[in-house]
Amino acid sequence: MLVNKASLQALFTGLKTIFHNTLKAQTGNWQLTAMEVPSTRSGEDYAWLERFPKMRKWVGDKFIKALEAGKFYKKNEDWETTIAVKRNDIEDDSLGIYNNQSQMAGEAAGELHDIIVDDLKQNAFIAECMDGQYFYDTDHPVNGASVSNKGTAKLSAATLAAAQGSYGAGRQAIMSFTDSEGMPLRLVPNVLEVGPSQEAVAKIICDADKLQDNSPNPYKGTATVLVNPAITDDRWMLHVTNKQSIKPFIVQMRKKPVFVSQTSMENDDVFNKAEFKFGAEARATGVYGFWQLSYGSDGSV
Repeated sequence: MLVNKASLQALFTGLKTIFHNTLKAQTGNWQLTAMEVPSTRSGEDYAWLERFPKMRKWVGDKFIKALEAGKFYKKNEDWETTIAVKRNDIEDDSLGIYNNQSQMAGEAAGELHDIIVDDLKQNAFIAECMDGQYFYDTDHPVNGASVSNKGTAKLSAATLAAAQGSYGAGRQAIMSFTDSEGMPLRLVPNVLEVGPSQEAVAKIICDADKLQDNSPNPYKGTATVLVNPAITDDRWMLHVTNKQSIKPFIVQMRKKPVFVSQTSMENDDVFNKAEFKFGAEARATGVYGFWQLSYGSDGSV
């Protein structure tokens, strides 16, 4: 193939089409536990996460819940995947591999939300959320007391006591959460997230009529099992995902993944390396939502 402006335009238009078709077809699991929040600038202020709003009886003056701007600011991050196209491959019509590479770039771009959410979950035991505590922690300050959404029990369906001490403890914790005035938040968890090693146990707890010791299973039907390959140890999480306004994790999206290319024959890389380039770029970051919407156990005990 003769390498000129017209042939390059035709080549990279084809790669762009493959990229976008693959991106549109890509699906993920992030929507089960996270929501997307659009961003219009370099970062966003999440002061609104400071309080979990609930209705209260109106007696006397209204109780104004003032928000502290700038307390929890999240800056957008840059994301990219870049592929070099050898000029010799274009001249020799050896372009099949780049069609595959463009398809893989589309798949990678389509996984961005899942990557961001998985990163939030992997660091949830050591990363701070809105109240200055780790997202999963034992001492979230609420109404002068310390409240825990963190456990250490390994998920178990061996006996009723074992199930109660692991899954049951997380379920009870979430349903016991109150707001800063002591009003129940009325939260009921509905998604149990585990790694592949815990899949069988999780499905017994959520789907089976009986536990492993043949005793009746009181937790059947209380949650949907989400198996996440990114979880490689015994940690597990229980989430509230049925709120329309908020989910436990947030994907802050400034610029969705877009196809980019470098095709000018005057570019230094073409002169020095005989390479053109294409790939994807995006701007986004992850944010922890209300910790009350999730319970996590590190599975250490």
